[in-house]
Amino acid sequence: MSKRGRPRDFDYSSIVDVAMKTFWINGYEGCSTQNLCSDTGLGKGSLYNTFGSKHELYKQVLERYHENGIRDQKEILENPISVKERLSNFFAWALEEDFKHTDHKGCLLINAGLERANHDPMVEEIVSKHVELLLQALERVMEEGLRTGEIKKRQSAVDLASLFLSSYYGLRVLITSIQNRTLAEQVINGTMESIFGA
Repeated sequence: MSKRGRPRDFDYSSIVDVAMKTFWINGYEGCSTQNLCSDTGLGKGSLYNTFGSKHELYKQVLERYHENGIRDQKEILENPISVKERLSNFFAWALEEDFKHTDHKGCLLINAGLERANHDPMVEEIVSKHVELLLQALERVMEEGLRTGEIKKRQSAVDLASLFLSSYYGLRVLITSIQNRTLAEQVINGTMESIFGA
């Protein structure tokens, strides 16, 4: 009886993408080696020979998710349109991501942070890196809004970026808990009003 090994059409990048969905749906603790083998088509030996361990594969998944996510987020925030439109589009992107992936249950990186950041330095490092890069991008947007007069608040760019960031992450955790689009839009409108209102 032949044992399942590495498929002839093995593609490292594709395996990481498949494993991403498996971890996304099950979480790290709820994801067994059998789950990963079944979904990726790899035998247990091939899985460990390629990635070393379940934890190393999880790291590759989170790094991929982080890199893709921060690229998309920065693209929205660096678009040469008004600051208000950029921030509105950013929230719209988050809503689209969370409401179209109902089986994934929210942002993979947020889920990983909530599940493991307190006791897994690797997860904490990747989540912290993502948050810091996003905060820096938001600070640049707020600085532009203050400089051009589009934002009239007497607050620093750092404070405004932190306000937006906390609202954004709170929103995505909320959507993971309850799929209520009306409530999500109310949170967004309140945040935008707090930044651009009189």
